[in-house]
Amino acid sequence: MKKERSLAGRWMQYGAMALFVHLASGCSDTAPPPPPPADTAQAGNGVASAGPAAEDAKLVVAFGDSLYAGYNLDQGQGLAPVLEQALNARGVKTRVVNAGVSGDTSAAGLARLAFTLDGLPRKPDLMLVGLGGNDMLRGLSPKETRANLGAILIEAQRRRIRVVLTGMLASPNMGPDYAATFNPIYPELAKRYDATLYPFMLDGVIGKRSLQLPDGIHPNDKGVTVIVKKLAPVVAGALKE
Repeated sequence: MKKERSLAGRWMQYGAMALFVHLASGCSDTAPPPPPPADTAQAGNGVASAGPAAEDAKLVVAFGDSLYAGYNLDQGQGLAPVLEQALNARGVKTRVVNAGVSGDTSAAGLARLAFTLDGLPRKPDLMLVGLGGNDMLRGLSPKETRANLGAILIEAQRRRIRVVLTGMLASPNMGPDYAATFNPIYPELAKRYDATLYPFMLDGVIGKRSLQLPDGIHPNDKGVTVIVKKLAPVVAGALKE
């Protein structure tokens, strides 16, 4: 019980800070135009290679928001390059492509999905999907979030691309009614569309200042390492299926 209260407290702190940062940044709800493809660096603005890999390597695309994009991190410190290194260290030859866009809502992600996939050198062996956190921070309808994420998973199924869905939880300050509608989105969609579920993207990082950037939301390089340590086995398992 004490552990649960501690987690709730850290999550409440996250929610208050996240909403403050969101309001201060004045983010637009308008979907960004399709980003131009890039072949180097951790740009965090569309499609960027995490680095060179062998031709026989598995191709993974990390399709999400700022938690994927490597927000305010140096090249090589974001999710895509660190995950690529971890998978290769496990003996799973992999190239991870950074297709994260900071500020993306689920609607914005859906709008650029086809452009992103069509811009890859080939059909990916796996797609990580991490969207919905910005929907929650903006108080957007969970019904819309569910529909957008569902459409993304349907398109992945149509293209026969396996998906790992990384989940998000509603901040407690959004209220119990919102949480009751938002939180089930990820496990229910994963089950419905046969995607592998990683329940909470910020597991092990939330509320730990030593693992976060000064904004109290995004992971720093150490936080990314913690996330990848938990996420890599899930991704490796999905690649072997």
